[in-house]
Amino acid sequence: MYTDMSEASLQTHRSTQTEPHDFDAFWADTLAEAARHPLAVTATRVTDAPGSPALTTLDVYDVTFTGFGGQRISAWLRVPAGTTQPLPAIVQFHGYGRGRGQAFENLLWASAGYAHFDMDVRGQGSGGTTGVTPDDDGGSRSGPQVPGFMTRGIEAPGSYYYRRLYTDAVRAVAAARALDLVDETRVAVMGTSQGGGIALAVAGLVPGLAAVVARVPFLCDFPRASVITDAMPYREIAQYLAVHRLSVATVYETLSYFDGVNFAKRATAPGVFTAGLMDAICPPSTVFGAFHSYAGPKDVTVWQYNGHEGGAWEDDALALRAFAEHLR
Repeated sequence: MYTDMSEASLQTHRSTQTEPHDFDAFWADTLAEAARHPLAVTATRVTDAPGSPALTTLDVYDVTFTGFGGQRISAWLRVPAGTTQPLPAIVQFHGYGRGRGQAFENLLWASAGYAHFDMDVRGQGSGGTTGVTPDDDGGSRSGPQVPGFMTRGIEAPGSYYYRRLYTDAVRAVAAARALDLVDETRVAVMGTSQGGGIALAVAGLVPGLAAVVARVPFLCDFPRASVITDAMPYREIAQYLAVHRLSVATVYETLSYFDGVNFAKRATAPGVFTAGLMDAICPPSTVFGAFHSYAGPKDVTVWQYNGHEGGAWEDDALALRAFAEHLR
């Protein structure tokens, strides 16, 4: 059943999320701090290593680069076999709890002829696909774990988990652009759920992107999401505030620095959104809150009878068409 507004109501809905007065300064300072650490990108081909799976149509490289706080972040680079010249690239971010997985997983985008930069998610990688990158918050180092992450460091913007993850994602685009097999002028970002929310953050922070694909994006319109759905992961915020009753204003202030709505206002690349009208995890009104705020050229596809899976393979087809148009 529908879990939120009708499609007609979504067309006129606007988010009530507010923007911190120092939003731009906060992110400029955060990224400047990260930039003090050299990217130091490394790429080691794994498909010809002993014991690696035989992928005859693709070459896969194990990539590392420096993310937030000087921490090393892992990624895969997948390209068509025998690639020697720069290709248009897709940088992908993953859903909640998921990591980059195995070298032989997630082969669609490279099979379509793109350089596919598949970023690991710090501290996650225990929910469906594995990860190897720990989360170092400056005082402790936590390896891949089962969610949740929504309230980790939520007492202040500077300590919030997503400050580290969004910075990693910005640095991932820079790392992809630094690779010899990537055409730095033709780089798109994409993701589903949490990955879609990260893609929107990157869209607001990184200039010159060719396209942004945000499928059923999470991390959007926190003030609405936290009160209209009882589903995880937004439920983590409600559980926190049910105990920390006097911290509502503090939590909302922190989350405003990480809301896809506020990043969308700063995006300029063509944006492709999808939403499911029966999505209880990322209710469609939260997706439309970001969509209507998106400042670049944009389009949204609504799946009337789908939940958080969105259009599934139909969303893949939409993304492939968008990449064919904007990365050609």
